[in-house]
Amino acid sequence: MAKIPSPSVALVVGVTGMAGLSLAEALKKPTALGGPWKVYGTARRSKPGWFPSTLVDRYISFDASNLDDTIKNLSPISNEVTHVFWVAIQVRENEEANVSINSAMLKNVLDVLKSGTSSRLCRVTLQTGTKQYMGPILDPSLGNQLVPRDPPFQEDMPRLPYPNFYYALEDLLASYTPSFSYSVHRSSIIIGASSRSVYNSLLCLAVYANICKHQGLPFRFPGNRYTWEHFCDVSDARVLAEQHIWAAVSEKAKDQAFNCTNGDVFTWKSFWTELCKVFDVQFVQFDEKEKFDVVEMMKKNAPVWDQIVEDHGLFRTKIEDMITSFDALKIVLNFEFQHVSSMTKSRDFGFFGYAGTLRSIEMWVRRLQEMKIIP
Repeated sequence: MAKIPSPSVALVVGVTGMAGLSLAEALKKPTALGGPWKVYGTARRSKPGWFPSTLVDRYISFDASNLDDTIKNLSPISNEVTHVFWVAIQVRENEEANVSINSAMLKNVLDVLKSGTSSRLCRVTLQTGTKQYMGPILDPSLGNQLVPRDPPFQEDMPRLPYPNFYYALEDLLASYTPSFSYSVHRSSIIIGASSRSVYNSLLCLAVYANICKHQGLPFRFPGNRYTWEHFCDVSDARVLAEQHIWAAVSEKAKDQAFNCTNGDVFTWKSFWTELCKVFDVQFVQFDEKEKFDVVEMMKKNAPVWDQIVEDHGLFRTKIEDMITSFDALKIVLNFEFQHVSSMTKSRDFGFFGYAGTLRSIEMWVRRLQEMKIIP
């Protein structure tokens, strides 16, 4: 009698973020590589109202930074999980603290899944990003001292001489080999749909556009002339999910790091033009004399957003909870270099996923509207 193959069992850690949601959706497709998949989705908080109940076989809420909580919640499935998709992140006051908390989370989960003699864990995919090449740009004590590598960013560029929790997580994964293999996915700015992502540029821009529309204010670009005119790239959450799954079942991708972008580039002027069409606001040419601080503007308009949420019966989000994301957006839109990553290695290894960035904006905005996160 032919042996029935063991099912693929995924643990998506951070399932309510932009990448996590797209991962769960991609894994549940009948055409998913390595499938059919049983999918466990985890997050620190309870399941938000916009998260489809049928998207995962089981939703598990626990704090991965707490070993006892991790043991309690993951031990019952530790002999099932074959693949971990790590798209979780916690952000602290500086990069040293980021190293500590994120390393503890990953180690706790891996140690629990590997603790039993019947562990089936064979592959872990780790999501990081272009801070790999730029350094800890959001660290208040280091952000102004950093000298990034020249773009386009390539995977074999040497590490920068600064603390970076991405480096720590890669090293932690490598320390478990050959117990299991892994892959690293260095995303650009992620475009997707969620109210739970620490960094969500599209949601920030949607909130900003809706406040401008509500107040009758011009929807001005809150960056510098360089980013307005020069190239940037982003990572569609669907492409990122595809790359994670491809690498999880590919022998060639074992123990490798890959950049993951849409495969195209854009100027923020063209991105802004598309945003204006989608949100039905007037396009305003960039004017350096109209420079303003988008973070301070959003703080002042927090009550306005509260009113918009109330008027439209939206899922309750608060400007105060988005400030970290607005801080990051402010930095990104004021770069003095082109934020572009090379996808050559990824293609050489056999991954050809892509998305048209400007075409995808409206789709993701409509998705946020369907989820009742924005009006």
